[in-house]
Amino acid sequence: MFKKFGARAAIVGATAALAVSGLAGTAQARDGAPYIGDGYANNTTAVWCVQHIINNWKAGWGPGAPQIAQDGVWGPQTRQAVIDFQNAFTSNQVDGVVGPRTGYALLTNDPSDGYAGHGACYAYIPSTSGY
Repeated sequence: MFKKFGARAAIVGATAALAVSGLAGTAQARDGAPYIGDGYANNTTAVWCVQHIINNWKAGWGPGAPQIAQDGVWGPQTRQAVIDFQNAFTSNQVDGVVGPRTGYALLTNDPSDGYAGHGACYAYIPSTSGY
């Protein structure tokens, strides 16, 4: 992998692995988690959480369902995957940005996903108040 994609891929991969490994503890809710998308700071762990939850949703489509890289890097494929998710779950908010409504839909889409719900990704994904 590192030969083909170079040092940047190695750094991104290592950063994502370290960020995700920090998810093993108990999640604490954080009011006002930042939006995720074009033009935002995009915390690596938050982006990885979005990628993971969307891939979990896509896996429900069946074998061969398209997946996006779980590398913690916001890019056009992740943005399009968020748009696809928004088209399926959030009316009137199809903009490719993970804000409170899209975050809530991501977190509540699959209760069996240990990263979603009030799991390890809860502190990183914005959600509606009271959730």
